[in-house]
Amino acid sequence: MVGTKIFFTKGVGRHKDYLTSFELALRDAGIEPLNIVTISSILPPGCKKITREEGLKLLRPGQVTFCVMARQATNEPNRLIASSIGVAQPADSGMYGYLSEHHPMGETDEKAGDYAEDLAATMLATTLGIEFDPEKAWDEREQIYKASGKIIRTTNITQSAAGDKNGLWTTVLSAGVFVEFANSEQLNNIPNLYDMRHSMSNLSG
Repeated sequence: MVGTKIFFTKGVGRHKDYLTSFELALRDAGIEPLNIVTISSILPPGCKKITREEGLKLLRPGQVTFCVMARQATNEPNRLIASSIGVAQPADSGMYGYLSEHHPMGETDEKAGDYAEDLAATMLATTLGIEFDPEKAWDEREQIYKASGKIIRTTNITQSAAGDKNGLWTTVLSAGVFVEFANSEQLNNIPNLYDMRHSMSNLSG
């Protein structure tokens, strides 16, 4: 199964029970009626980003649904938590991209989002053979990545919250949800792993 469409969503929930706070975060994100299967972090070649509204129209209650998810929870009053999905999309539509999960404590929306975006972009950059100084700040490396012409877009979706002042469980989540998958004809247009690795090794050589 290779995803052809993905949407991004986020949510926050608060409740005295940990599991219920997660359920409320799922409701806030609009994906609570699904049987969610979390997967690792590859954005398939040519996968199209659609809006949350468009994505939800393609799903049915009880549907087994694959997603990349970051989540964090606390019952410590005023404790800052965040969840973020970073996205890095290659310029070549025949090449895969990366989705990264980041779920820190003590980070703002902006800091958590930048870190997740940096993670995804750096993983893609190393895959594509882009030369960069890992000690440079994210803003500088972002310009290097995009100037290479090999990375077309990086972004993130992030949810942060402060722990409930009365000690209720607070859960945040961010997710990239796959809603459609390639048919046999579309699969034939995606290079297999052996051919892709052979092509990449020739380019790097």
